[in-house]
Amino acid sequence: MTTNTPKTMQAQLLSSYNTPYTLLTVPIPQPSHPHDILIKVTAASYCHTDLVLASGQMPGLPPSFPHIGCHEFAGTVVSHFSSPSAQARSFAIGDRVGVPGRAFHACGSCFECQGEAGSRDPVARDDEGYSVHCVNAGNNGLSRDGGFAEYAVVDARQIAPVPEDVSAVEAAPLMCAGVTIYAALKRARLEVGERVGIMGAGGGLGHLGLQYAGKMGFRVLGVDAADAPLKLARSLETGARIVDARAEKATDVVQQIGAEDGKQDVGEMGLDAVIILPESQQAFDYGMTLLKTHGKCVVVSFPEKGFHISSRDIVFRDISIFGSLVGSNRMLREMLNFSAEHGIRALTKSFPLAKLNELVEEYHKGGGGKLVIDLALE
Repeated sequence: MTTNTPKTMQAQLLSSYNTPYTLLTVPIPQPSHPHDILIKVTAASYCHTDLVLASGQMPGLPPSFPHIGCHEFAGTVVSHFSSPSAQARSFAIGDRVGVPGRAFHACGSCFECQGEAGSRDPVARDDEGYSVHCVNAGNNGLSRDGGFAEYAVVDARQIAPVPEDVSAVEAAPLMCAGVTIYAALKRARLEVGERVGIMGAGGGLGHLGLQYAGKMGFRVLGVDAADAPLKLARSLETGARIVDARAEKATDVVQQIGAEDGKQDVGEMGLDAVIILPESQQAFDYGMTLLKTHGKCVVVSFPEKGFHISSRDIVFRDISIFGSLVGSNRMLREMLNFSAEHGIRALTKSFPLAKLNELVEEYHKGGGGKLVIDLALE
């Protein structure tokens, strides 16, 4: 460690399921592996998965209590392991980096790390010897401690440089919400001018998706079913059409799209792809109805009881359904540069570290956008 780094830090710890976080003074973690880098956390974003984990809906996670959550954060490099790897040496002291949860200490030898899966899926592809899908890896904020603290140890292979004109508070939400929705759009493999729908358009991922999809050249339909997220989605100057699912039937929207496109055949009307973000069967069904024949449904959410899928959709309408978790480290860097180039930012509300529980209360209000811990705030 550098001589000016303290030995203890403030951290928000979860001591059991369904309880508030507790702000405590704990030892600063130490780099213990050649890939390890110690960073000073500057911003940490709250994700729906943090809520899922804290409520005990992710079996086996966290592996033990007390636990420091947050798998989307940003910070500056403080120190390396005594014998750093080449990847770690590529980051200098003081460099600004973004940290996704996946994948800490990827094994380098499994099916995923050897690139067998990535060779067939460019969204998942990384350099041989590392994969965000490594089943043996840890995950900051999930299986190990994360960013709701003043310092964190990260794997040099998982992090990405933050562009100069992107602040820490802007970068943190992109480490999960940003790369997840960006990768989901990439996985849909759409052509410029094709139509994509985003279910949950006013949420953390959704409002970023509206921006990415528009800048990618797609015709975008955003759907939500709550006042505050709809207001947020409509406030963005993306050119997307925003639909209130409570007021407009999916079949009516399909007819309107068909009329716009000059289509007569029912199978030709609708969207080329839809991204499912809410953990709602109604949202899933609405999105499936919006698709034209041969359309693609990309599922990002993972409700505890899953989704009911109509066999008629996949057999008679030839709808393809596939999931998308996160993007590779290459995809993370591409997303950050795309965000910087096109001015894509999450709409955020910031809280100091000491007020993490107030942030959680705000999250439950369902206002949309992203809530972020800004460690520069007192």
